Amino acid sequence: MLRTLCRTGGLILQQTQRTVPRLCVNPVQQRWASSLPMNTVVLFVPQQEAWVVERMGRFHRILEPGLNFLIPILDRIRYVQSLKEIVIDVPEQSAVSLDNVTLQIDGVLYLRILDPFKASYGVEDPEYAVTQLAQTTMRSELGKLTLDKVFRERESLNSNIVHSINQASDEWGIRCLRYEIKDIHVPPRVKESMQMQVEAERKKRATVLESEGTREAAINVAEGRKQAQILASEGEKAERINKAAGEAQGVLAKAEAKAKAIRMLSEALTEQNGNAAASLSVAEQYVSAFSNLAKKSNTILLPSNTGDISGMVSQAMTIYSTLAKPSMRVTPEVVEENREEATNQSGSPQEQRINE
Repeated sequence: MLRTLCRTGGLILQQTQRTVPRLCVNPVQQRWASSLPMNTVVLFVPQQEAWVVERMGRFHRILEPGLNFLIPILDRIRYVQSLKEIVIDVPEQSAVSLDNVTLQIDGVLYLRILDPFKASYGVEDPEYAVTQLAQTTMRSELGKLTLDKVFRERESLNSNIVHSINQASDEWGIRCLRYEIKDIHVPPRVKESMQMQVEAERKKRATVLESEGTREAAINVAEGRKQAQILASEGEKAERINKAAGEAQGVLAKAEAKAKAIRMLSEALTEQNGNAAASLSVAEQYVSAFSNLAKKSNTILLPSNTGDISGMVSQAMTIYSTLAKPSMRVTPEVVEENREEATNQSGSPQEQRINE
């Protein structure tokens, strides 16, 4: 404590310079504390501090920041409370989870004094009381959770501890702002088993992913083959349709060409000397057919007068003239009679075998 005295007009002013709060540590707690200033009639209270004054042993008032006056001997500054946010390190402690696993856990507690009167007269040491309450509450909350949930629900665990502390600390004029778990230590064997579990889970995921990849690949290959077969069948179908359409068009073209040829031939026969032209065409076809004999087979049937081309032509022309009569109905009997007549004119046929 540093005091500076000065005289001005017979009045003694005593100015007190506050020291920085010192850290008091004992085996069970670690807290911030301030030394108690003396009554010097004129006092200057720093910002964010509350000085609790007792008069003749009873609570009198709380000094506000700034200039304050007290009566010597009668008034005494009994408590000095800091209104700043206070950080308390909660010591490491052991706790048992719901699945009977012993954990070593510590944390950090953030609190603020809201009512200096309750904080001074409601509890002997508010910070120590809150620290003990935080430890007991943390053990109680950890006993409700399994080991896996302790790591997954860390945020909800902190929230539950803060809520439980605030329910008990309202009578002390203290408000718990936050509670954060610093470290969680598990036994070595449990840690090894957790590591094995993590490795097994990763192997399981890898196997599942590999099997899913294999399945997807097989599905893709099957889908590809299916699409290929569908496309191939559609292509073959289109090819057959096109081929059939082409053949049909070819048949129609041939039929049209043949019909046109017949039409032209009929027109030519109606002209002058048409019979002579028809006889010439028949003779040419007869010679051409006779030249192809015995090329594909060694057994053929020939008429007896194979060298009589004129007789064959006259026979063919007789049949043609019979069919070409428009006024006469052609019957098979008439055709047969005409054929017999032509045969009698050219000679009777007989079978002749030629062997090579």
